[in-house]
Amino acid sequence: MANQKNANTVPQSPTDPKPRNWLRWLDDNLEKPILLIGMLSIILIITFQTSYRYIITHLYDGSGAATWTEELARYIFIWISYLAIPLAIKGRSNIRVDIIYDRLPERIQRISWIVVDVCFLALSSVVFFKGLDHIEMMLNLPQTTPALQIPYFIPYLILPIGFGLISLRVIQDLYKQVKECGLKDTAFGIIFCLALASPLLFGFEMDALAWLFGYFAIFLVIGVPIAIALGLSGLATIIGAKTLPIDYVAQLAFTSIDSFPIMAIPFFIAAGVFMGAGGLSKRLLALADELLGSLYGGMALATVATCMFFAAISGSGPATVAAIGALTIPAMIQRGYDKHFAAALVACAGAIGVMIPPSNPFVVYGVSAQASVGKLFMGGIVPGLLTGAVLMVISYLYSKKNNWKGEVRERSLKTFGRAFWEAKWALMVPVIILGGIYGGLMTPTEAAAVSAFYGLIVGVFIYKEINLKNITQCFMDACSTSAIVIVLMAMATIFGNIMTIEQVPNKIASFILSITESKIFILLMINVLLLVVGTFMEALAAIVILTPILLPIVIQVGVDPIHFGVIMVVNLALGFITPPVGVNLFVASGVAKLKMENISKAALPLLFAMIVVLLLVTYIPEISMFLPSLSK
Repeated sequence: MANQKNANTVPQSPTDPKPRNWLRWLDDNLEKPILLIGMLSIILIITFQTSYRYIITHLYDGSGAATWTEELARYIFIWISYLAIPLAIKGRSNIRVDIIYDRLPERIQRISWIVVDVCFLALSSVVFFKGLDHIEMMLNLPQTTPALQIPYFIPYLILPIGFGLISLRVIQDLYKQVKECGLKDTAFGIIFCLALASPLLFGFEMDALAWLFGYFAIFLVIGVPIAIALGLSGLATIIGAKTLPIDYVAQLAFTSIDSFPIMAIPFFIAAGVFMGAGGLSKRLLALADELLGSLYGGMALATVATCMFFAAISGSGPATVAAIGALTIPAMIQRGYDKHFAAALVACAGAIGVMIPPSNPFVVYGVSAQASVGKLFMGGIVPGLLTGAVLMVISYLYSKKNNWKGEVRERSLKTFGRAFWEAKWALMVPVIILGGIYGGLMTPTEAAAVSAFYGLIVGVFIYKEINLKNITQCFMDACSTSAIVIVLMAMATIFGNIMTIEQVPNKIASFILSITESKIFILLMINVLLLVVGTFMEALAAIVILTPILLPIVIQVGVDPIHFGVIMVVNLALGFITPPVGVNLFVASGVAKLKMENISKAALPLLFAMIVVLLLVTYIPEISMFLPSLSK
């Protein structure tokens, strides 16, 4: 006993690996329990809110609605959005423009990360300190929230806590980068940052728009993530032109995403993740193969059909490519298809993921344009189906030319029934989402939460492909992916408000209308602009930046905001398959282990066909407006 006691009281050696391993585990998992519990909580809360309203209140007349649920879910959503950003920092998975970065020498690339980290740290530090000031003000002037009746400072604590943790993670990344670069290259990076800040440090006087767009362009070129570039350029304009109080940056970081419609984004992303990991995509492919697999290009046709099915689940182009491509690209290659065509087809068909509802870009546009998300969803159905049909026709003709025959095996009513029965749980998802929204039972956000809950239940308890080994990763993928989008929207609000103060949308609208008032020509110019922007900027970023600028122009020439939203999303969907930023091409390239350049060449005929669809959608409004008009 004495020896045991002595052993327990002896301090551990500095070389003992146990404390270091414990700290490493804590470093790797600090945010994960909170994010898992938080995401699961908001899914359950909004699912409860929906069921309570339509079950409990009908059973017990006059029981009222659970008004606290929406407010609680919004605050948890804001917390997990900012607490998930450190995961993106560790994985360096922020949305950024890499056109120049990819062509830089390796040494300059390493130095550029020093610059990116310093820029990120500057923004997060400002929000951290101004967030503390905001908390102090709320403590001095206490107020309570409407539904929960808790002090307002409690939800606002996420500003110092979240951005303090973000700053810590950025410092960790900066420390690793300094070790990799060495002191000399680190000094070059810091000197470059000081040069960037010198106009502010020396009090240069410039027009607000020169500050705003000048800094934004520089940050994009040097590879600063777009969300940080938006926030920093807005902050620089506030300091340099004094357009707004600097405290506004921290306040807006909270209020800009304190929105129930925006919550649809993490729910739809979570639903797509759960259904991909839960095995629903495999069963959808089996059903599509049963229907189309005997024709020329049967597996290619089944691939497009499955992407269209999965589009009605995930709301994401890259998610569709990842989930379906992993199954269909090897299958097509095994059946004799050209491997580059197989990868290109999946990349193009994956773009349908943002056209057919649910669609994250439609949610972002709806929030930015203050348009009905439900009508936007309806507007995307026909263009999505038309795109799928065009891709299937090309696949059939191309396969017949190359004699890529369908798989010869028994196909009967019995085998179809078996495949349909296996896929029944996956086929229910569009019914839940679209039926709930257009049946008047649920808002898009509630439908998204219910679909995420449904996907989780099916994946865990029915197909049993989500288990203890992968469930945490599923939640982390959903949280980190959605957080990148949410923070992008928050920072874009700062940027957009300054543009509004400086009347940028009105000035651009006046300029374009002074050139021509032809609706046809203006839409053609906007389509060309969006096609160019889509080649180097991610679709969601382009939507939050360009919607406030372009929407006033098209409204003045008589284009319905819903129609323009469909044009914008269909156009930017092509950006998923156009280099250098075509994310669907990157995903397909990774799945097929092929060079992106070769996939891009194989995708050209498919891309041209999709541009034809875009022109039809642009100049024949009935294609996108027919279904929304029915809901009036």
